[in-house]
Amino acid sequence: MKLSKRLKQIEQLVAPGYTHIWDCCCDHGLLGAALLARKVARQIHFVDIVPELIAELENRLQQFYPDSAAHWKTHCLDVARLPLEQHKGKQLIIIAGVGGDLIKQFVEVIYRQHSHLNVDFLLCPVHHQFALRQQLIELNFSLKDEILIEENKRFYEVILVSSQTAGNAPVSPVGSKIWQSVSAEQSLVVEKYLDKTLSHYRRIQQGNTTDVTHIVAAYQNVASTLC
Repeated sequence: MKLSKRLKQIEQLVAPGYTHIWDCCCDHGLLGAALLARKVARQIHFVDIVPELIAELENRLQQFYPDSAAHWKTHCLDVARLPLEQHKGKQLIIIAGVGGDLIKQFVEVIYRQHSHLNVDFLLCPVHHQFALRQQLIELNFSLKDEILIEENKRFYEVILVSSQTAGNAPVSPVGSKIWQSVSAEQSLVVEKYLDKTLSHYRRIQQGNTTDVTHIVAAYQNVASTLC
């Protein structure tokens, strides 16, 4: 099955060099299957907490990738309980399609349990991007890459970070590379996303229930640099 634009962009951010890749909240496993077909890692792990999805995915993988059985494994478990200690080498954890608050919980628990391991995270939250970025900064993660995607009139930030800091840039609370455009089409995406994000936080600011002055100021600063 063909990948959506969002999943395709996420898949393209995965470079060779990982021993184990964990496709978390994998749903029907389309992203992990694309990575498996590319032979981008020694083993692809498909993780979801729904037993029916994992059983269905197991059957599909056995049907379509019988010769690659040694290079994939399914796991029906909570993302916070990934058995990273059982595997050697550089590992990538992909978490996409869920909210930033839930991703924060997963990243926090995984990092606290495995801070000594060489682990990268490829994250694509459906909302609460600012809060997630704040947490990544607090955990002293470094930025390897990031992109902004528009799909079906929704916007997604895809953030590739590392628990290792050497040689990488710091994580920005509002993003850095996502505001850079190499085409008129992407410039329009950037403009629409920035306008939508600023409008969202200004509405919160007007409600006087949460102090988001610093967030509004941060995105206004981005707007001023794009003018």
